[in-house]
Amino acid sequence: MNAGTFLIFAYIAGVPTTILAHNGHEVTIAQYLHVAHIAGIEELAVFAAALFGAGVGFLWYNAYPAQVFMGDIGALSLGASIGMMAVLTKNELVLIIVGGLFVIETLSVIIQRGAFKVTKALSGTGKRVFAMAPIHHHYELKGWDEPKIIVRFWLISLMFALLALGTLKLR
Repeated sequence: MNAGTFLIFAYIAGVPTTILAHNGHEVTIAQYLHVAHIAGIEELAVFAAALFGAGVGFLWYNAYPAQVFMGDIGALSLGASIGMMAVLTKNELVLIIVGGLFVIETLSVIIQRGAFKVTKALSGTGKRVFAMAPIHHHYELKGWDEPKIIVRFWLISLMFALLALGTLKLR
C-alpha cells in the first residue's frame, strides 16, 4: 500500500504531462495539484512499482498459513525504502499518514512500556494497557484469528493510503 501510494506521488511530481485547467490554461499535473515538480523523479515510480509488485508477491505466499517469512533485514530495508521515497518526493509529513498503521503499532509499544513503567513506579506492580504489544498481538490474545487481523490491518492500511492520496488536493 505504501509503495503504491509513493508510486503515485513520484509519478505526479515527475511527469511533464499537461492538462487543461479550469481557467483554460495548460498546466502540468504537479502544478494543478500544487505539488513540487521534481525533474527525473518519475524514475522513482519504477522503483516504487517494483517494490509494490514484490510486496504483492510476498503477500501471495505469506497468506495464512505463511510459507515465506520476511525477517528483520527485509522489513528494515522496506521501511528504509519507504522513508527514502517520502524524502525524495518531498512528502515527509504525508509519510505519517501513509504509514499510519506503522505509527499505530509503534505507539502501542510506547504506550504499553510507558504505562507499565509509570504504574510500577507508583504502585510497585506494573499494569498493562494491552494484553501484549505491538497491538496485533493484543488482538491475537483476545481470540481473533490471524487471517481476520491481517485482512483488517490491510483495510486500515488501504484507508490510510487513500487518506494520504486525498491530501494531494488539500495542498
